[in-house]
Formats: sequence, C-alpha cells, structure tokens
Amino acid sequence: MSSTWFTSLGVHEAQPTPSTRPTFSILSLAIASTVLLLGIAIQRVNRNRADSRFERAHGCGTPRPLQYKWPFALDLVIDAFRIIAEKQALQWFVQIFEKTGPTFEQNVLGVKGIDTVEPDNLESILSTQFSLTISPDSTNPGAAYGLGARSPTFAPLLGDGIFTQEAAPWKHSRDMLRPLFSLNRTNIFTQVEEHTEYLVNCILTGEFVDLQTLFFRFTFDTTTFLLFGKSMNSLQATFNRDDSNAGEARFSEAFRVSQDFLFRRGRLGDLYWLIGGKEFRRQCSIVHEFIDEAVQEALSAEYQKDKAADVHSFLDALIQQTRDPKEIGSVVGLGTASRLPDRNDLKRMKYLNLVFKEVLRLYPSVPINSRTALEATTLPTGGGPEGTQPVMIRKGEAVGYSVYVMHRLKKLYGEDADSFRPERWDPDVDNAVDLKNIGWGYLPFNGGPRICLGQEFALLEAGFVVVRILQKFRSFELGPKDKDVVAGTENQEVTLVVASTNGCRVKALE
Repeated sequence: MSSTWFTSLGVHEAQPTPSTRPTFSILSLAIASTVLLLGIAIQRVNRNRADSRFERAHGCGTPRPLQYKWPFALDLVIDAFRIIAEKQALQWFVQIFEKTGPTFEQNVLGVKGIDTVEPDNLESILSTQFSLTISPDSTNPGAAYGLGARSPTFAPLLGDGIFTQEAAPWKHSRDMLRPLFSLNRTNIFTQVEEHTEYLVNCILTGEFVDLQTLFFRFTFDTTTFLLFGKSMNSLQATFNRDDSNAGEARFSEAFRVSQDFLFRRGRLGDLYWLIGGKEFRRQCSIVHEFIDEAVQEALSAEYQKDKAADVHSFLDALIQQTRDPKEIGSVVGLGTASRLPDRNDLKRMKYLNLVFKEVLRLYPSVPINSRTALEATTLPTGGGPEGTQPVMIRKGEAVGYSVYVMHRLKKLYGEDADSFRPERWDPDVDNAVDLKNIGWGYLPFNGGPRICLGQEFALLEAGFVVVRILQKFRSFELGPKDKDVVAGTENQEVTLVVASTNGCRVKALE
C-alpha cells in the first residue's frame, strides 16, 4: 500500500468503509459553511463599523423605519400587489408617508432603501449630487447618484435610449432630441393646430366621448411627426370612422400593458427580474414591431418625398448622424367667429396657466421615481428623532421619491393640499401659503440635468387644445359615474406615468 502524508506523520491510513467518505463530505461541508458564515459576519461587522464612522463624521441620524408585521415585509408586498390591482397605488403611497413621515427607511425582501418626499432631499438627489459623468472609481465627489437598475429593468421595452442611458450616451441622445422641441419651428405649431382641429371635430355635441383616448391619439400624432417627420394621423382616422388604423389601437394597448410591467419591475429594484415572462415579452414585441414598421415607412423614398422640405425630425437626425371663458374670449374670441390662438395669446391667458400648474401639481406625469447611490453619501434631512439630521445612503442603496405625494404635503400647500384650486398659484390672491418660492417642492417635469426636454412643447400643446375646445363648446357634462368622484380618489392606471383607469367621459354642450 502506498503511503500518504498521513502515514509519514504516524497516522495509518484507514480502510475505506461505506460510511467514511460521506462522513468526510459532511464534515467538509460543515467547515466550509462555517468559514463562509464567519466571513460574512466579519464583513458585516466591518461594514457596520465603517457606516458608523461615516454617520458620526457627517452628523447623520437614523431615519424612521417603515413598519411591517411579517418577516421580510411580506405583508407589505402582498398588500402592494393587491392595491395595485385595485388601482389605488398612489393613494396608498400617500397614506404610508402620512403615517411614517416624509423620509423613512424600508427593508423589503431583505433589500434596504430610503423613501423621501422632502424638497431638500430631492434637490440633492436630482441636482447637487446627481452624476453626469460616472467614473468607475467614483473619484468625482459630486457623482453620488445614478439610475441604478433602470437600464436592465426598462430595456425590454425602451431599449438603449434617453430614458435608460447615463453619462455621455445620455448627453448625446439629449443633444439630438433638443432641436425637435424648439418652439421657433413654425411647422411644429402648424402640426399642433392641424391635429387639434381633428381632435375638436371628434367631439360631437350631445354625445359622451372619452377625452383621455382622444388626448392620447393627439399626443401620438404630434409625437410621430416629431420622430419621423410625418404624423400617423390616428385622430383623422377616428374622425373619418376609418378602421384601417387598427394597428394604432393594438400598439396603444401593448404599450400600456408593457409600462405596467415596467412599473412593477421598477418597484422591486435589483429583483426586477422576478417580474416578466412570456406575456411581457409578447407585449414588448408588439410595440417594437409597430415602431419598426413606422421607421421603415419613414425611411422609404415615397415617405421622404411626401415630407415637407423644411421638416426636421428625430429620424432625420439619426440618418444624418380654461376654466375662465371670459379670459379666452377677450384674447381670441369664442364661437364660430373666433380665431386660432398663437403662442403670445396663450402666454397672456393667466388663469389658463394657473389651471395647468394646479393640474400638474395634483397629477404630475411621472408620479414616482428613484435614484441609486454610486458611493456612500447623505441626504440633507430625514434622520434623528426630529427628522432634521442628515441620513446616510450606502453605496448601491436606492432612494425612492414621489412627486405625487410631495405635491400633496400640507406643510407645503396648506390644509387644502388635496383640493383642486388654481387660485393658490395667483400672487394677487391672499393665500394661506405663499408659493412664490416653492422651488424644489414643485417638480411637474422633474428637475436638475434630466429635467424634461419637452415641457414647453407639452404646455403649448395643452394650452392650444384647451383653448380650441372652449372656443367651440359652451360647457361639458361629466359622465354619471364620475360626478361624485373626488380628485385623488379615482381609480388610477399607474405605469411609468399616471392616467385614469376609467378614462374621462364627458358630453359637450353648445
């Protein structure tokens, strides 16, 4: 029998028995597990010590914890899916912040994160500490926050574009898109005028119509013009009762369902991959097919021939590389003798702009969002017993924020913060809360370097559409089911944006 290093030490080799090898395997596994657990424990102790040193150095306090009953906050996870299915997600978020406070720490499914609606914290996340140039070694002290897992979470639907990019690729995309929203381009205003007339003509006196559907098609038509240089004219097809544009409806539904998946994936952070599957991929595929067909049509010689010579679209860039009728009547007139408003007219309509500010306060387009810490950093406020100390944010930790909730804070907007009252924005009205210096407490179009490129264009579109509708129709009657619904209590479709689940059914009266 050959000797081993055991025999050289005076240890004779044992004859193998049926139980010897399994015993050694179990022992080896136990030792390895113990070493692994010990290593994890040591790593955690060292990390906790480093966190404590960081917190002391920056005067940080512990934020309020989000309360839950079951391990890993499974009770909250179950509640979340139920409430999302009931179309009451944003109302639930409002209740959580009212109960827990404006900044708190959550620990859901073993993943820690911070949620906040404090204006100072949002300024820090979106502006003063937000990264434009992400360096692998995090040597830039200002590069504290990035988009985290947004790219892999959203990529199946949105791909590699401005909503998922960071640093240089994001800046490149933004620079390409910026010229499209220039209000100095006369063809943009012409398109708004043309599609607004189709929208107004789709509203028949004495018949209920869903304004939300018409507004979606209006946005779809003007957006396809911006992207491809030629509109899909879905409103025109609606007015002409043309069913040949059924692909737009299929695309619309697929886009809505896909966004719903993204919303639920986004809430899980790094665990986004738990939600997806065959149905998600199928809906994303429908969206991609529709866009691909539109791109191919836009690239065709016939399409380019039909497009006006002075039209510049996003595709071209890629190829080259009121509630106050008196106000409206006094400016542009009402009824059949009225004239089309121009940009200067819309700017003169004070009350119209107050209405838009209030609508965007109560219903910001992107109600919830998040950023992820690229390195250990802090939020200015939310820690300690009074919630006034800085809060430590660990590297890789997500910070969620809700503009929808922040816009309803009574400490910012007064006791009637839940009510729709455009006059709160009027500097000539004596209000309980002065909003002149609201600053980061009002973010309808986000803030900082990634502020919405199209905000002026969006307000131009909205203003023109509202004025034209009110020029033609004397008043509107809400659908019977919507008359008693209080703002903020309606069923809401929350995806990447927010919309009414039941639409907006109204009947026009002349």
